[in-house]
Amino acid sequence: MAYTPQDYKSDQPVRWCAGCGDHAILNSLHKAMATLGIAPEMTAVISGIGCSSRLPYYMNTFGFHTIHGRGAAVATGFKVANPQMTVWQISGDGDGLAIGGNHFIHAVRRNVDINMLLLNNKIYGLTKGQYSPTSPRGFVSKSSPYGTTEDPFIPAELVFGARGNFFARAIDVELKISQEVMVAAASHKGASVVELLQNCMIFNNGIHSYITDRETRADRTIHLVHGQKMLFGKDMDKGIVQDGFGLKAVTIGQDGYTLDDVLVHDAHTPTNFLHQQLAMMDGYELPLALGVIRDVEAPTYDAEVAAQVEDVKARKGFSGLRELLLAGDTWTVE
Repeated sequence: MAYTPQDYKSDQPVRWCAGCGDHAILNSLHKAMATLGIAPEMTAVISGIGCSSRLPYYMNTFGFHTIHGRGAAVATGFKVANPQMTVWQISGDGDGLAIGGNHFIHAVRRNVDINMLLLNNKIYGLTKGQYSPTSPRGFVSKSSPYGTTEDPFIPAELVFGARGNFFARAIDVELKISQEVMVAAASHKGASVVELLQNCMIFNNGIHSYITDRETRADRTIHLVHGQKMLFGKDMDKGIVQDGFGLKAVTIGQDGYTLDDVLVHDAHTPTNFLHQQLAMMDGYELPLALGVIRDVEAPTYDAEVAAQVEDVKARKGFSGLRELLLAGDTWTVE
């Protein structure tokens, strides 16, 4: 059966501020789901707390608006109990990386087959403008009026540190790339993390403007596609080359560099060293990497648990939980 984006939209009015990047992300998610063609009744969208976590209300799927920071934990339990379902877990940088940071890294480490969308606007929006775990050092906010005195988390660094097998990135104004990485995330078997750089019009307007502005976007971002040369720039005349153990941005035809020197993106190689280097490019000396950066297959937690349960049932002769509980010595208290 063919589905349209409308099939995934609920009848609830969308209650985000006008101009919020969440609107574009929601639109991309509806389109990605239609492209995937998975029935709404076979899809669940689970969130924690925060502006982004209102998203399940706007989906014509199963959904849970859970508690602060626990979206990944609930999504893990749901997927293990319902392995046939496609599960999306939505969180913001505060919800997912502060109180929910422990659940985030362990869902990635376990390789649970859930699609984790991390909406990163580098601010607490729902609670009215406090700095978040991704706010830069020196950031002035209601909870840091003289500037923060700490360094932020970099989501990509956390994913690779937790031995993640799928990481992608998009920005809210690039709907085509956002849809592309969401489809890839859902097609990947295992924990997939998509960082979505999103603008908060009210409390952190323009935080990503250095990469989202139309005049500079082509030179400060690079769209990575598996099997294609790492080219960028308005005229696609710039590329990423190997420079010793590091990476370097060059202009083709200058300083002796040719198209042959430009690296070809391989998202599927198990070795994650180059993937991590690409994910850590920040848009200044090297362009910020968008698209699917890493996509490697590995055993999934939910499939391994299901197989283990069936193995134990077969060996022990249990058909259900009651038989398991009554299998050992029992006593009757009168």
